[in-house]
Amino acid sequence: MKKILNEMKLRLPAISTNAQVARTAVSAFVAELNPTVEELADLRCAVSEAVTNSIVHAYKEKEDKSSSFVYISARLYNTREVSVEVSDNGCGIADVALAMSPAYTTGDSLERCGMGFLVMQSFTDLLTVKSRVGRGTTVLMRKFLAPAGDDEGCD
Repeated sequence: MKKILNEMKLRLPAISTNAQVARTAVSAFVAELNPTVEELADLRCAVSEAVTNSIVHAYKEKEDKSSSFVYISARLYNTREVSVEVSDNGCGIADVALAMSPAYTTGDSLERCGMGFLVMQSFTDLLTVKSRVGRGTTVLMRKFLAPAGDDEGCD
């Protein structure tokens, strides 16, 4: 039976430097499960992409971003599953399926390549996106870590 081992929640202002804060916080939190370097790098990249997309797109129409936040929650399960949810209260996405198609972007195509969801999908095992126009977007990423091996560290 799947059971939660630990969980955390963060609320960060929607500013670009907080993508690194979120990536670092989630990777430190996940370290409890002793993931491989590759698994940790995958999660770091996916979280960074989700937070960056939220910061760039969710609040693009707001001039005063002082009350704009990105919310991150993470859970560790006894099955070696990690779930990370990144959400915002921004403008939302009218057509999630279209937004998830490769190269789709709402920004300047010279500045943005529109690969955010594709990046998140490639580094996680399951990606779910829910959004409501005018209410915000939630991205749920799940990563299934390899079974824990015998630690053969230095004695």
